[in-house]
Amino acid sequence: MTTKIRLTMAQALQRYLAAQYVEIDGERQRLVAGMFAIFGHGNVAGMGQALQDAGPALPVFRAHNEQSMAHSAIAYAKAMRRNRLMACTTSVGPGATNMVTAAALAHVNRLPVLLLPGDTFANRLPDPVLQQVEDYSDPTITANDCFRPVSRYWDRIMRPEQLLQSLPQAISVLTDPVDCGPVTLALPQDVQAEAYDYPQAFFAERTHRVLRAGADTEELSAAVAALAAASRPLIIAGGGVHYAGATAALAGFASKYSIPVAETQAGKGALPWDHEFNVGAIGVTGSSAANALAEDADLVIAIGTRLQDFTTGSGLLIGRAGTPILSINVARHDLVKRSALTLCGDARRSLQDIESSLGDCDVDPAWVRRIATLRDTWNDEVTAATTISDNDKPSDAEVLGVVNRRFMQNATVVCAAGGLPGELHKLWRAADADSYHVEYGYSCMGYEIAGGIGARMAHPERDIVVMVGDGSYLMLNSEIATSIALQQKLIIVVLDNRGFGCINRLQTSLGGRGYNNLLQSSYADPAAAPDIDFAQHAASLGALAEKVSGIGELDAALQRAREAATTAVVVIETDPLPSTAAGGTWWDVPVAEVADDEQVQAASEHYQDRQRQR
Repeated sequence: MTTKIRLTMAQALQRYLAAQYVEIDGERQRLVAGMFAIFGHGNVAGMGQALQDAGPALPVFRAHNEQSMAHSAIAYAKAMRRNRLMACTTSVGPGATNMVTAAALAHVNRLPVLLLPGDTFANRLPDPVLQQVEDYSDPTITANDCFRPVSRYWDRIMRPEQLLQSLPQAISVLTDPVDCGPVTLALPQDVQAEAYDYPQAFFAERTHRVLRAGADTEELSAAVAALAAASRPLIIAGGGVHYAGATAALAGFASKYSIPVAETQAGKGALPWDHEFNVGAIGVTGSSAANALAEDADLVIAIGTRLQDFTTGSGLLIGRAGTPILSINVARHDLVKRSALTLCGDARRSLQDIESSLGDCDVDPAWVRRIATLRDTWNDEVTAATTISDNDKPSDAEVLGVVNRRFMQNATVVCAAGGLPGELHKLWRAADADSYHVEYGYSCMGYEIAGGIGARMAHPERDIVVMVGDGSYLMLNSEIATSIALQQKLIIVVLDNRGFGCINRLQTSLGGRGYNNLLQSSYADPAAAPDIDFAQHAASLGALAEKVSGIGELDAALQRAREAATTAVVVIETDPLPSTAAGGTWWDVPVAEVADDEQVQAASEHYQDRQRQR
């Protein structure tokens, strides 16, 4: 006779999650590390009661904004290399849809997060309830249908017993290296509180292990043949290198065969910055070394990367006719991009399989010499860009140079959007695989501070340095208070350039004139532009905060922040106009074909020339 236990749907859900484990390097840990929660009428009596009874088996973390708490959960998963994850529960309506942006971020970046938004009544008896979105022709649609296109798995739990089928499916997606991404289970508020006699076996502990798919023998043979024939190969390391735990394998492979390694935003840190074959960032925000080698490579080996436009120079740098690409990836969708030769498999296992089959491989000695020369030149350019000048206001590069030197070891830099990710991608010297945490797949403003909390939860032994512009800070800053309440200390560096400096530079580079980006160009009366005291604001949220008057005071302020017992914020004004000139390649941003402005006309002609080159 099957033993059963009577539980509400919400109680069953939390009990099932608490029974899921993962084995990481021989250590068994809970798969779901905790639950971020903001309660409302759509989840307080169902999920809220269940979580209150769960105790330490499923820790609950209170946040201040639903989007940012989901960012924290996603950042935790990223920092944990997708081996562990977190869940988020919200009420119906705005609480739920606040998480849609975060779901899109997780979807783009292939990161696991379990989203549990409350939903309206399954029985529909009190419809329309508070915060319910009504579709006039389809009563089955609710606000939570917004999650469908940005979820890798989506379901609405209309009966308590549906968990028996949906929860195993959800966990399989969250732990699968190919389908990994956000899972949304919409939870009607009445069903959360309904009881069902669940089989006790459903809650038996289960240990998940990392799946490492091996390559097809014919694909492996073709990949080995392509490498054997290449004399000027270049590796592009993407996020898949980190998620597969392949950084050591990549370092050994690159050294054995003298192959240069360029890094995407997600792949940065795959090799330490001073590794002899690390040639820096690739693409639009790439190094002069990596991009020059990409121009002349006779084989590009793309490992665990989506080959997005910033990586490929919108197809002008990577994917040109005549330069073959060997793509190593577990995901079919990413594998076949740019007409690549494919090797479907786990990055670490695939590198090991190739090495076993390849034997010796003769790379052109002139190629090896050129790698060294270009690396030296680029490192000199980095040093020059990050050296303090005597300008009134420092550039972003100068600021990150000071921060990088202060936090070179045992620290993680966190960033997401604006001009900073481009400068960080080029210039940040990552000492190890955990040094660099930049979300650039979705380039989501507001991720930075919340993401810092997730990174800190994953790595409590490291300094977490959040670099954020004033624009992103103003979008989502409330989690400063959360970091203090949860005792997850952050060091936040706010670079105040008085507006959206990155887009202003893009606007002017495309022939436009500064408009609606920097504060002084956004109002009919420039005097109306707000003058914000970011240090005072951060202090009001509980942080230790100070504003430095110039770059010369920054290092000492950073040291004080490092020594502080709680979250500390350092504010510095920066020049919105300069960015690092060295490195980089074309990015496809269309320019108006018709315009009265001669600058726009010239930019349009340049754009059309680039299109013809592609």
